[in-house]
Amino acid sequence: MKNLGISFLKALPSIIAALGMSSLFLNQWAYASDIGAELYEQHCAACHGIRGQGGTGVPLALDDFQREVTDQFLFNTIKHGRPGRVMPSYAMLGEEQISAIVKHIRGFSNVKAPAFDDTPITGDTKNGKSLFMQHCAACHGEQGQGAAGTGVTFSRPRDYPILAPALNNPGFLTSATDQDIKRTLVGGRKGTPMRSFIEAGLKEKEINDIVSYIRSFENNPLKPVHVDEPLVIEYESDADLTTVIDNIKRAAQGKNFRLIRVQNLDYGFVDEKAESGKEVIIYFCNFKLLNQALKVDSRVGLFLPCRITAYEQDGKVKVIAINPRRLSHLFNNNELDRLCNEMYKTYVEILEEATF
Repeated sequence: MKNLGISFLKALPSIIAALGMSSLFLNQWAYASDIGAELYEQHCAACHGIRGQGGTGVPLALDDFQREVTDQFLFNTIKHGRPGRVMPSYAMLGEEQISAIVKHIRGFSNVKAPAFDDTPITGDTKNGKSLFMQHCAACHGEQGQGAAGTGVTFSRPRDYPILAPALNNPGFLTSATDQDIKRTLVGGRKGTPMRSFIEAGLKEKEINDIVSYIRSFENNPLKPVHVDEPLVIEYESDADLTTVIDNIKRAAQGKNFRLIRVQNLDYGFVDEKAESGKEVIIYFCNFKLLNQALKVDSRVGLFLPCRITAYEQDGKVKVIAINPRRLSHLFNNNELDRLCNEMYKTYVEILEEATF
């Protein structure tokens, strides 16, 4: 017993050190878990749900999703995002922060994640294209551009919990290995419209052909519709303010817009008798266009209905409208870019007619 006691005393510093290291490890794990939850709630929950149940973003808690995607896929997706789609890049976060988010996402399910495997898959790209058009294009688009909209209920079929993602996308192709894509095709995603291609009757060689075709998108990528634009569109007129306002109303109605209201810019901020009357906002709307825009991206409601402001300055009347092209850049949605380009053209036509 004496020798045992002496041995124990000699070993005590090592035991204390080991316990200290274990405590440090546990504290670091707890810290990573806490910071991951905090970062997820801050950056991800609004779209993917507080428990990964999905919404605008994909449901991360689905067992099939967790079973098919690697930690590296999640890491790369968070880092690179999906250019031109709703998912932004979080490259501003550090590697430890992104890893903490990945760890938090893994806590949504008890399913074991697959091992990372970047072994390339070789297939018949020509046959893969034919199979893609037959089995994939209806959901993912003929060019792999993904389903239209943002994923919110209003912009997708109500029985779909998710919109099909864009496969012809630099963020996706950078994040997903060939093996990642194949696992999804083989296993499908229960709880979403994505079925198992094996259960649909395809052979493994045919699945490899589809993977090969999807990978070929890297050689012919879709380009996001992003351009540098001023914040507002501005014109000037020699006519008086009342005339310009009447011209704006007439021009908007000529473009099939319905006038909603005309109000002073300082309405509600000062007493009605104190309103200057020299800065006036004209609101108008085309409800068909509004409905179309909301289906493309419900966030467009932040800058609709349409409005033009007319005001007097230095003996001139100026008219300005917010530039839809500039605003669309904030939403990372190529489809919205195209719609905002049309809105921009309409604004310009109304402003030109009103100030001619």
